[in-house]
Amino acid sequence: MKKYNIKDLMVKELITFTPETLIGYAINSLIRNKISGAPVIDRNANLVGLLSEKDCLHTLLESSYYNNLSGHVQDYMSKKLTTIDINDNINEVAQKFIDLRFRRFPVLENGKLVGQISRRDILKVINSI
Repeated sequence: MKKYNIKDLMVKELITFTPETLIGYAINSLIRNKISGAPVIDRNANLVGLLSEKDCLHTLLESSYYNNLSGHVQDYMSKKLTTIDINDNINEVAQKFIDLRFRRFPVLENGKLVGQISRRDILKVINSI
């Protein structure tokens, strides 16, 4: 059986935001690019959060109540992060998807964001085995 590496399966070209990105810009970017979330990184490529559709929906509902969409990504992003190491085993990652019910995980190498892997990426590989 072929050994699959996370490095070969992950998406390397990511849309990312900084904590200082305006939330309105970030929401429009997610919609325009048809993605359900994006990593938030500092200027040293350290992962500091994730901005998801759920975070954005909460933001929009709250802002419509107050009739004011303002703030930055850092005000709304999720800061509690679950990540994958680039050297993790594909079976461990699949189990993590089952246990934690996330759609995607950021992939880190030496603490730096290098990509993202989704349930679909893992599903395609396991289905082909």
